[in-house]
Amino acid sequence: MQDPELKQLLETAKTIAVVGFSSQAHKPSFFVAKYLQSQGYRILPINPGLMGRPSGLLGETCYPDLKTAIEETGLKVDLVDVFRRAEYTPDVLAQAMNIGAGAVWLQQGIRNDFVQAKAKAAGLPFVMDRCLKTEHQRLFHI
Repeated sequence: MQDPELKQLLETAKTIAVVGFSSQAHKPSFFVAKYLQSQGYRILPINPGLMGRPSGLLGETCYPDLKTAIEETGLKVDLVDVFRRAEYTPDVLAQAMNIGAGAVWLQQGIRNDFVQAKAKAAGLPFVMDRCLKTEHQRLFHI
């Protein structure tokens, strides 16, 4: 995805589900989510091990999966930001497609060409091996 498409994706997104969220402040999934929240995005933390617990983000509770998050909040997920190892990304993509997510983003260091091809075939915007926080800061000069 090129810069104009990335910028449009980030301008139109309102709700971002963070799959693989950690409530530990030193973990990348936490500080990326906290940054995105500070930029006005609604964050839905996804981690079955933290289900129902406060996330450490302002007012957000952790959900076990994408389906539960949208059922309990009534929100549409515009972007799924993934902090899971590559072998888990086919399941995350399937969940994202099942809830009608607007796009899927695999964080820096996560690559799965099969998942990318499947998302592309479905017409789902897809980014991999890029940090959402870094790209947001770069594109919006923050």
